[in-house]
Amino acid sequence: MPRLHPELDTTELGYDVQIPTHRDLIQQLLDSLGDYEHKDLLREVLVTVVKLAEQGASRGDLKILRTAVKELRHAFRVFDGYRGISKVSVFGSARTAPEDPNYRMAAEFAGEIVRQGWMVITGAGPGIMAAGNLGAGKSHSFGLNILLPFEQTANQYIDGDSKLINFKYFFTRKLFFVKETDAIVVFPGGMGTQDECFESLTLVQTGKDNPCPILLLEAPGSSYWRDWLHFTEGQLVKGNFVSAADRSLLKISDSVSEAVNEIVEFYRCYHSLRYVHRRQKLVLRLRKPVSDEHLDRLNAGFGDIVVEGMIERCEPFSEERDEPEIENLPRLVFAFNQRSFSRLRQLIDAINLPFHLENS
Repeated sequence: MPRLHPELDTTELGYDVQIPTHRDLIQQLLDSLGDYEHKDLLREVLVTVVKLAEQGASRGDLKILRTAVKELRHAFRVFDGYRGISKVSVFGSARTAPEDPNYRMAAEFAGEIVRQGWMVITGAGPGIMAAGNLGAGKSHSFGLNILLPFEQTANQYIDGDSKLINFKYFFTRKLFFVKETDAIVVFPGGMGTQDECFESLTLVQTGKDNPCPILLLEAPGSSYWRDWLHFTEGQLVKGNFVSAADRSLLKISDSVSEAVNEIVEFYRCYHSLRYVHRRQKLVLRLRKPVSDEHLDRLNAGFGDIVVEGMIERCEPFSEERDEPEIENLPRLVFAFNQRSFSRLRQLIDAINLPFHLENS
């Protein structure tokens, strides 16, 4: 399901073009689209395009916008047919050789998560990316390829597939790595891998992306992520640049089965979340109802992130009408402080815990 808070309303009151004739032409175009459901948002897009001309935007700026919008439109279309399938993004070095234990581990992980009903998203290149597509198989793979002067050819395990998407810009490509994924697995790699790792953590830490499993995976005997953790705890945590609670946003492992279990168990009870009442309330949608005793424990353990009131059961809110497929799911709602996102992750783990124990 789409992530990155699609419910946020960024509409500007009075946002419109300057010239009345342009306003009329935009309305005529919208009217010609018949009963298209989202004309309000489309109108803002069209207004933005016309305002670029009214303000005299340069040709260079327009070329960036043109390419970015075309890439977004195409990627939306490709992913649209797979909305109901969970997906995991796999990151790692393009230079990892097939004989490397991390390559073999990435292929094994991809194969195991596919057997759980998931699909795999990679950067479509060589190394760990190729291993991910190899293990998942072409029918269960997506490839988000970046066009570079080097390393730009898609690997053989995704090349030619309709789910291979070529991007010119890193920022449009990065959007889909997080927007379309329900979990993130990062293998050892270079600057690009570190960028993807820290960006994924930053988005969840700041609430710009919803909580999800973030696994830092490496072959047994490797110390890559342990050394990384030593730096982050020794410098970032001790320097008070990040909170010690942020450690709960990730898990380091050298076991494929442990990584797969971590991902599957995250969604054992928890399904998704959504802000309602202009972000004053946070709704947690669940796959299974929680007991009265379980709800009491949640309130006792997580009152520090509740601004007022308590964590309660609720019915679907009017803002959720655009998701009729999950209207029957049980829900919890509370006034979240919108600051303690590491604690929110811990709350989700606590919600899942009794159901995890049932399956142990």
